[in-house]
Amino acid sequence: MEYTIKNEYLTVTASDAGAELQSIKSADGTEYLWQADPAIWSEKAPNIFPYVARLTDGAYTLDGKTYNMKIHGLVKYQTLALEAPACDENAFSIHPAADHMTFRLDSTEQIREQYPSDFIYRITYALKGKQLFITTSVENTGTERMYFGLGGHPGFSVPMEEGLSFEDYFLEFDRPSHPYRVGFTDACFLTGRDEPYLLENDRRIPLRHELFDHDAIVLKHAPKTVRIASDRGKRSVTVRYPDFMYIGFWHAVKKDAPYVCVEPWTSLPSRDGIIEDFSCQSDLIGLEGGKTYSSTWSIEIIVNDKNNLSFTII
Repeated sequence: MEYTIKNEYLTVTASDAGAELQSIKSADGTEYLWQADPAIWSEKAPNIFPYVARLTDGAYTLDGKTYNMKIHGLVKYQTLALEAPACDENAFSIHPAADHMTFRLDSTEQIREQYPSDFIYRITYALKGKQLFITTSVENTGTERMYFGLGGHPGFSVPMEEGLSFEDYFLEFDRPSHPYRVGFTDACFLTGRDEPYLLENDRRIPLRHELFDHDAIVLKHAPKTVRIASDRGKRSVTVRYPDFMYIGFWHAVKKDAPYVCVEPWTSLPSRDGIIEDFSCQSDLIGLEGGKTYSSTWSIEIIVNDKNNLSFTII
């Protein structure tokens, strides 16, 4: 089932299947979220929990026991309950005045076969002006420390306007920086060899499809704000991720895919050839029993009559 929230600037729809975003439209009806094409990439914006990307052999250990989990964890494969606000069951949508919605997933016996911790996972989508805020909270309802990673994976349509091409766009950070690219094998496991990643004028990554011929570009030590924009266009998307250590950029490998994903991650995939012990993987979040962890990131839609190259500061 799909649910919609809106304000004067944006209309946002999400599904209870994985609590995945389905649509981000501006007031003029322009769609900014990739609308899924099975021939290219059949998802739109999967949510990542409790593990980011791949596990070696699809497995990990905890307290001496081995568990199996698919890529990007388990939330994307679950149906979540709409917790707030109340659902208008006749319209199959949120009340028209609502500007936020929260989905909830509780650990179950079936989930514990993959991930043994007791938890409540919530994700809230909230509109404020031209921004969509995505807040994820994880409550450890057990007594033992739990270990997890979080992330987002939204795809944004590129180009955003008629008459422009994918190559007319760029990714641009809000300040100069000298990030490092996380080293991946061809199968997207960590090599342990991170290298400097040069940005144009210390800020930009001009988009071209060949960038993703070897899968995702994942950066560390990068600024916490990036936008997708074109010097020739008036529409842009800005993503802010103050609570995340890594940022990934991706589209389907070796395809002229008309979108780019901007992926905030708290942690990284498994090391090449190693079945990770969750209690020893240093970048995973460790949460004590009875405690709650939360993080927020945001998506801002900007439409300018004349392209404004400066960032909006909130």
